[in-house]
Amino acid sequence: MRFDFLGFIGIQPDTTEHKEKVISALGGFVSILLIILLTSHFIESSNAALIIASMGASAVLLFAVPHGPLSQPWPVAGGHLLSAVIGVSCFLIIPNQTIAASIAVGMSIGVMY
Repeated sequence: MRFDFLGFIGIQPDTTEHKEKVISALGGFVSILLIILLTSHFIESSNAALIIASMGASAVLLFAVPHGPLSQPWPVAGGHLLSAVIGVSCFLIIPNQTIAASIAVGMSIGVMY
Protein backbone atom coordinates (compact mmCIF):
# COMPACT_ATOMS: atom_id res chain seq x y z
CA MET A 1 0.00 0.00 0.00
CA ARG A 2 1.43 3.36 -1.04
CA PHE A 3 1.34 6.28 1.38
CA ASP A 4 -0.28 9.36 -0.21
CA PHE A 5 1.54 12.27 1.44
CA LEU A 6 -0.30 15.00 -0.51
CA GLY A 7 -3.67 13.49 0.40
CA PHE A 8 -2.53 13.15 4.01
CA ILE A 9 -1.79 16.88 4.28
CA GLY A 10 -5.08 17.80 2.55
CA ILE A 11 -3.98 18.52 -1.00
CA GLN A 12 -6.42 17.09 -3.52
CA PRO A 13 -6.10 16.95 -7.30
CA ASP A 14 -7.64 20.00 -9.01
CA THR A 15 -10.49 18.99 -11.32
CA THR A 16 -11.70 22.52 -12.10
CA GLU A 17 -11.71 23.38 -15.81
CA HIS A 18 -9.57 26.31 -16.97
CA LYS A 19 -12.65 28.11 -18.33
CA GLU A 20 -14.28 28.03 -14.88
CA LYS A 21 -11.06 29.31 -13.27
CA VAL A 22 -10.90 32.26 -15.69
CA ILE A 23 -14.59 33.10 -15.17
CA SER A 24 -14.11 32.96 -11.38
CA ALA A 25 -11.06 35.23 -11.51
CA LEU A 26 -12.77 37.74 -13.80
CA GLY A 27 -15.92 37.70 -11.66
CA GLY A 28 -13.88 38.44 -8.54
CA PHE A 29 -11.96 41.21 -10.30
CA VAL A 30 -15.04 42.94 -11.73
CA SER A 31 -17.07 42.66 -8.52
CA ILE A 32 -14.35 44.09 -6.29
CA LEU A 33 -13.59 46.84 -8.84
CA LEU A 34 -17.25 47.88 -8.85
CA ILE A 35 -17.41 47.78 -5.06
CA ILE A 36 -14.30 49.97 -4.81
CA LEU A 37 -15.69 52.51 -7.29
CA LEU A 38 -19.12 52.57 -5.66
CA THR A 39 -17.78 52.73 -2.11
CA SER A 40 -15.24 55.46 -2.84
CA HIS A 41 -18.04 57.56 -4.32
CA PHE A 42 -19.90 57.60 -0.99
CA ILE A 43 -17.22 57.40 1.72
CA GLU A 44 -13.55 58.30 2.24
CA SER A 45 -11.12 55.90 0.60
CA SER A 46 -9.40 55.11 3.93
CA ASN A 47 -12.68 53.77 5.32
CA ALA A 48 -13.57 51.99 2.08
CA ALA A 49 -10.82 49.43 2.71
CA LEU A 50 -12.78 48.06 5.66
CA ILE A 51 -15.79 47.34 3.48
CA ILE A 52 -13.72 45.95 0.63
CA ALA A 53 -12.03 43.36 2.87
CA SER A 54 -15.38 41.90 3.85
CA MET A 55 -16.57 41.85 0.26
CA GLY A 56 -13.31 40.20 -0.84
CA ALA A 57 -14.02 37.21 1.37
CA SER A 58 -17.52 36.96 -0.06
CA ALA A 59 -16.20 37.25 -3.61
CA VAL A 60 -13.91 34.28 -3.01
CA LEU A 61 -16.86 32.21 -1.79
CA LEU A 62 -19.20 33.34 -4.58
CA PHE A 63 -16.81 32.91 -7.48
CA ALA A 64 -14.49 30.10 -6.35
CA VAL A 65 -17.11 27.88 -4.67
CA PRO A 66 -20.39 28.92 -6.31
CA HIS A 67 -22.32 25.80 -5.29
CA GLY A 68 -21.17 25.77 -1.66
CA PRO A 69 -23.71 26.28 1.12
CA LEU A 70 -22.11 29.59 2.18
CA SER A 71 -22.22 30.91 -1.40
CA GLN A 72 -25.99 30.90 -1.73
CA PRO A 73 -27.93 34.20 -1.87
CA TRP A 74 -29.37 34.24 1.65
CA PRO A 75 -26.14 33.45 3.54
CA VAL A 76 -24.29 36.13 1.56
CA ALA A 77 -26.92 38.90 1.62
CA GLY A 78 -28.33 38.05 5.04
CA GLY A 79 -24.87 37.63 6.51
CA HIS A 80 -23.74 41.05 5.30
CA LEU A 81 -26.95 42.75 6.36
CA LEU A 82 -27.02 41.23 9.85
CA SER A 83 -23.28 41.74 10.34
CA ALA A 84 -23.56 45.38 9.28
CA VAL A 85 -26.34 46.03 11.79
CA ILE A 86 -24.36 44.30 14.54
CA GLY A 87 -21.12 46.11 13.62
CA VAL A 88 -22.67 49.57 13.57
CA SER A 89 -24.56 48.87 16.80
CA CYS A 90 -21.39 47.76 18.58
CA PHE A 91 -19.53 50.81 17.28
CA LEU A 92 -22.24 53.14 18.62
CA ILE A 93 -22.73 51.39 21.97
CA ILE A 94 -19.22 50.26 22.97
CA PRO A 95 -16.66 53.06 23.36
CA ASN A 96 -13.55 50.85 23.06
CA GLN A 97 -13.10 50.08 19.33
CA THR A 98 -11.02 46.96 19.93
CA ILE A 99 -13.67 45.43 22.18
CA ALA A 100 -16.47 46.64 19.90
CA ALA A 101 -14.88 45.03 16.84
CA SER A 102 -14.21 41.77 18.68
CA ILE A 103 -17.74 41.54 20.00
CA ALA A 104 -19.18 42.46 16.58
CA VAL A 105 -17.24 39.69 14.85
CA GLY A 106 -18.19 37.11 17.46
CA MET A 107 -21.84 38.11 17.41
CA SER A 108 -21.92 38.16 13.61
CA ILE A 109 -20.55 34.64 13.43
CA GLY A 110 -23.09 33.48 16.00
CA VAL A 111 -26.03 35.17 14.25
CA MET A 112 -25.04 33.79 10.85
CA TYR A 113 -25.34 30.25 12.20
